[in-house]
Amino acid sequence: MEKANMHSLDMVNENIKKIGNLFPECVTETVDENGNIKAAIDFEKLQENLSHATIGEGEERYQFTWPGKREAIHNANAPTNMTLRPCKEESVDFDNTENLYIEGDNLEVLKLLQENYLGKVKMIYIDPPYNTGNDFVYNDDFKEDTESFQSKSGMYDEDGNMLLQNFEKNTESNGRFHTDWLNMMYPRLKIARNLLSDDGIIYVSIDDHEVENLRKICDEIFGISNFIAQIIVDGTPKNDPYVVSTAHEYCLVFCKNYEHIKVADYGVASPHFRNLMKIFEDGQGNYETIAQKICEYYKENDLEDDNISNYKYVDNQGIFRIGPIDDPQGGGARDERINPITGNPCVVPKGGWRCNLETWNEWVANGLVNFPDNDKQLPSKKTYISSDRLDVMHAYFKMQTRRDTVNLKNLFGLSITPFSNPKPIELIRTFVENCNDKNMLVLDFFSGSGTTQNAVMLQNLKDSGLRKCISVQIDEKIEVTSGQSNKQKKISQAAIEFLTECGKKCVIPEIAKERIRRAGKKIKEEFGEKAKDLDIGFRVLKLADSNMKDVYYSPAETDSADIFDANNVKEDRTPLDLLFQVMPECNLPLSSKIEERKIEGKTVYFVNGNYLVACFDEGITEKLIKSVIDVPDSEKPYYFYMRNLGLESDKVLDNFEQLFVHYSPTTKRKVI
Repeated sequence: MEKANMHSLDMVNENIKKIGNLFPECVTETVDENGNIKAAIDFEKLQENLSHATIGEGEERYQFTWPGKREAIHNANAPTNMTLRPCKEESVDFDNTENLYIEGDNLEVLKLLQENYLGKVKMIYIDPPYNTGNDFVYNDDFKEDTESFQSKSGMYDEDGNMLLQNFEKNTESNGRFHTDWLNMMYPRLKIARNLLSDDGIIYVSIDDHEVENLRKICDEIFGISNFIAQIIVDGTPKNDPYVVSTAHEYCLVFCKNYEHIKVADYGVASPHFRNLMKIFEDGQGNYETIAQKICEYYKENDLEDDNISNYKYVDNQGIFRIGPIDDPQGGGARDERINPITGNPCVVPKGGWRCNLETWNEWVANGLVNFPDNDKQLPSKKTYISSDRLDVMHAYFKMQTRRDTVNLKNLFGLSITPFSNPKPIELIRTFVENCNDKNMLVLDFFSGSGTTQNAVMLQNLKDSGLRKCISVQIDEKIEVTSGQSNKQKKISQAAIEFLTECGKKCVIPEIAKERIRRAGKKIKEEFGEKAKDLDIGFRVLKLADSNMKDVYYSPAETDSADIFDANNVKEDRTPLDLLFQVMPECNLPLSSKIEERKIEGKTVYFVNGNYLVACFDEGITEKLIKSVIDVPDSEKPYYFYMRNLGLESDKVLDNFEQLFVHYSPTTKRKVI
């Protein structure tokens, strides 16, 4: 029987495997600090394979660096043995929902998500701290790599350990204003890239304070070639401008792999284009009749958008618009080209032809050139619409948060909104819709007020989508401080009073969860039958230290022959806690369907049908084991998990392996 890992992926080992696949001769063996043999990379051989493409130490190169960057990279790759504990009482429709709301430091949570969501997230949206001097950063115990910073800042002890708590305000006076923020963001974005699918995309909101640094670390993590756009979100002008009044923020957009993005169906199908195609396909009579119907459609729907209204021509290939055939730069070819209708040379455009002769011949062969019936007018280029035509969004949004602020105030029944400057829900819903994937997984690991999960619900309502959302938020305390403006103090006070009245902790996740609960309930009430099957629920999971005692991770203890003789699970942990720690190891989504059965008086969990079967009670009998594995082949479990003290007796232990060999030899048996 194998021993379960009970910790997240070690990305260093994963990277060694990737290098080994490319250059197997570069993988060697060495001894770790405990004297155990481990895999390692022979950098000399790796350098030989890359030869002229390597840079020596001290050589000049283009790079972006800062104190602590090396440790930030290490933080991203290091595994964690923390776990996510389910909280049924705070969840909505725990047994059926596919949405997750996770409370805890997002760096640790992202590491845990790598285990079973690697390459599965289609869209990430985050609104991280802007580093304005008044917001928080998540300090990750990173160390300075220069003595000067340590002596100047006073933030480290003589061993280089950080003296600040794990969650502090980042002010310009600390001497590490940008460095702290970069060390907070870098490992999180690095792991976020791992979670994205090959055609996945990430949106990161930011303002002028750190947009330049954010762009640089995203260029490094995602690759300059995978930059998509820097969106401008124009909002409310600031009240105290100096020299220039700014009213906008930014949203940087990067993808995992630009080659996949180029062939992915990003964008929104315009209902007008679909309706125009329907007019053409259903039309009777000549093309002039269909063209007249199109004109009537424009008039009835008051369409002024040139992108649509220019499509007013019809032939036997469909509806098309015509555009210029000449080169707008004025440097096009000026050769002779024949008009097939008149048989004479076409008039040469003033700016020259916009394409070469080879492309021209392809256009003509495919019926993409509209020729006049005389020799005085220029031909034109046809562009046809199709039923699957998609319009991608533009890089500018005019959006204010006033409407969202009022909606939140009304949702909570308060005289003032409980959230300061919530992100416009319509902005995030547009990002979701633009992905054009009704079944995608969306992740927000700086989820704040829960706008992303609300936006996903609304978009699913609009197009009957089945999108899932994972929201992650640290237990940031809501309090009234002297550094807040009067408005911010009132907002914080409103949230505190609301949560106190409800008997809940004064932290952001509590009020965000309540926002999502109320928003889902409101949608169900307002839309009735249309929202009948809409998933408005979420499973609440809370980050915690491992369910296992320290002895579990000690090689001297766990490698011994008497592994079944020690109780290695912490006393306050439940069987459901243990189940959620092993699910990632089985590559199961944390939203997987869980069925709880009573067999021989014990609680047995069946996850995703019979894929994972687990029993963490003590006193497991042979009869219980046989009832799980002595079943038809289609019902045999792929994994079976149990505790080290789970078996009823030594006799059951002696027969354990033989039972599986006889009844279900392919089942992977693991013990925690």
